[in-house]
Amino acid sequence: MTKINVTTRSGETRSFAASEGLSVMEIIRDGGIDELLALCGGCRSCATCHVHVDPEDFDKLDAMSDDENELLEGSSTRDATSRLSCQIPFSRRLDGLRVTIAAED
Repeated sequence: MTKINVTTRSGETRSFAASEGLSVMEIIRDGGIDELLALCGGCRSCATCHVHVDPEDFDKLDAMSDDENELLEGSSTRDATSRLSCQIPFSRRLDGLRVTIAAED
């Protein structure tokens, strides 16, 4: 079974079973973490699914698109490992992925 590990804004870490074909945003949302708003539903238009990927896992991800980069530029909490969780397709190579939900802008 593959999984991801999500740290909430309050510092609680939870693990979720993760299925290929879903985005990290969908896995977190389906896991019941309400603080990941994902208002646009994964259309890459709101940046409310912003997460910080653990630096040890960051290089496992596909490159960021220009659109994703542009949306993240508007975030005051962006750092070197920021990503939109809706733009991270989950696959077996991401088993054990660790993300932290970004502070709300």
